[in-house]
Order: sequence, then C-alpha cells, then structure tokens
Amino acid sequence: MMTTSVLRIWTAIAGVAALAIAGEVLIAAAMRTLGDLDHLRTGPGLRGYLGPIRAVLSSPHFLIGAACMALNFFAMLWALSIVDLSLAAPAIASLTYIGNAIAAKLVLGENVDRRRWLAILFVCIGVVLISK
Repeated sequence: MMTTSVLRIWTAIAGVAALAIAGEVLIAAAMRTLGDLDHLRTGPGLRGYLGPIRAVLSSPHFLIGAACMALNFFAMLWALSIVDLSLAAPAIASLTYIGNAIAAKLVLGENVDRRRWLAILFVCIGVVLISK
C-alpha cells in the first residue's frame, strides 16, 4: 500500500463517519415522525404493508438519510483503499458511536445519561490508542 498522509487518512475516516451519522439521524427522525408503522397499515395481509412502505418512501428525511447511507458505503470503499482495515474499522465505528450520541442529544433531543458520556470518553481514548 502507498504511503498516505495522516490528514488524508483521518479525512477519509471522518467523512465515512459523518455520512453514517447523518444517515442514521435522518432515518431516526423520519421514523419518529411517522410513528408506529402498524398504524399505517392499509389492510390485512401483504397488501396492508403498502401504506407503511409508501409513507416511508415519501418521507424526505428518510430519502436523504438513505442517500447518506449509500454514499457512506462508497466512501467506506474509498477509505479502505487508502487506510488499513485495522485502523479504519475501529476508528469509523468509534467516531460513528460518538457522533450518534452527540447528535441524539442535540438533534433528536434524547436523554444521554452520564454513563453513556463516560463510555464515549473511553471510546475516544481507544481511538487515540489505536491511531498510534
């Protein structure tokens, strides 16, 4: 593998994590807006699922979130072409975990308790340790 600059490596990792966070938060917001999908069923049997499917696929938040997740997949492929898997996978997963907790608190208004913030601190320490 070619030598890749530290800036390029961490830009790739951060980009993948950012797309994952955006996609997950947008999809969560869409599903909260839609509520319980069972209430959207249009009737019994398999045809009854057309209502929930239609509702999900007509949600702008869901569609943008799904697009972010698709871009995330291709960004991950690019990142793995320049970053070792042993660094990329844990770093992306960790940054996604941290970003999701922060976004859940700030964007979705979730209650993120002290125990979760402590866990996030340990995840940050882990990311620093694997990057050395």
